[in-house]
Amino acid sequence: MGTPSARLPIPSGPAARILRQRTVQAVAVVLLVSTACFAIVQNLPGDIAFRIAAGRYGYDQVTAASADSVRAELGLDRPVWQQLIDWLTDLLTFNLGTSLVTGGSVAGELAFYLSSSIQLAAVALAIAFVAGATAGALAATRPGGVLDRVTNLWVSGARALPPFLLGLVLILVFSVHLGVLPAAGHGEATNIVLPAVTLAVGLSGLFARVTRDTVVQVRESGYVHFAYTKGLNGRLVFFRHILRNTGVTLIAYVGVQVLILIEGVVIVESLFAWPGLGHALVHAIFWRDIPMIQATAVALALLVVVLNTAVDLGSAAIDPRPRRREVVL
Repeated sequence: MGTPSARLPIPSGPAARILRQRTVQAVAVVLLVSTACFAIVQNLPGDIAFRIAAGRYGYDQVTAASADSVRAELGLDRPVWQQLIDWLTDLLTFNLGTSLVTGGSVAGELAFYLSSSIQLAAVALAIAFVAGATAGALAATRPGGVLDRVTNLWVSGARALPPFLLGLVLILVFSVHLGVLPAAGHGEATNIVLPAVTLAVGLSGLFARVTRDTVVQVRESGYVHFAYTKGLNGRLVFFRHILRNTGVTLIAYVGVQVLILIEGVVIVESLFAWPGLGHALVHAIFWRDIPMIQATAVALALLVVVLNTAVDLGSAAIDPRPRRREVVL
């Protein structure tokens, strides 16, 4: 008798479970977003073929014949169900096609736009996290004190101020009047300052509020009081118990703010002409660049899944409590 073949061990534990669940979620998100995006594109007002031809040749050069040529070239005259099947097949085989306006590879352009959006979101999130968590922790040292009231005022103002309006104010002050920072562009370190700060202000206020409330709650918990009764000094209690448990809450809260962050990225990129996914999506919708619209929408949806996966993995790594609960999709 032959020896039984050895079975490969199946990874277990919180991290492996999170990755399996998020992989299934990513597949479902791709299919749902792709189908919904296709339906929306098909119902956009106006003649899609005419708009694409205008993007290629200019409005002054567009004729009915050129629009019909584009329609036949792209298969827009075929049944809708056949176009949908072709799009899903291309997506599953990683064939994103070419831009209908620029003629370039959608995958290549998408990689550039995605890296720019990630860069902007990462810088903004880092600024918001450091500023908000620091202010919230300091405010929690004296609840009801002057710093706590100032933080509350900052939180209220940051949440009420729309990013678009804040961005315009920053452009007027630092670009138009002072002339110290560029209002638009990409490639220089100073180009990212204004859009990143615009994104970070609202998020920092939210991080400050969550940090302040969590630190106050953790300080009043039983295990912190028990740590003090054992004779541990205040610094050790802060770093071992208060800071670590607050970090779990903050990392989980990042996942809650992912959709707000993505929404802000779309607005801020359009305002500051930052060449990211949001900026590309707006231009693709205007010119009816169907492959770019669909690919960008899918990329944004997957970005949300990836960020939430990273948040779940971070929480699992630093959570001092045993993680026996199932991760909620």
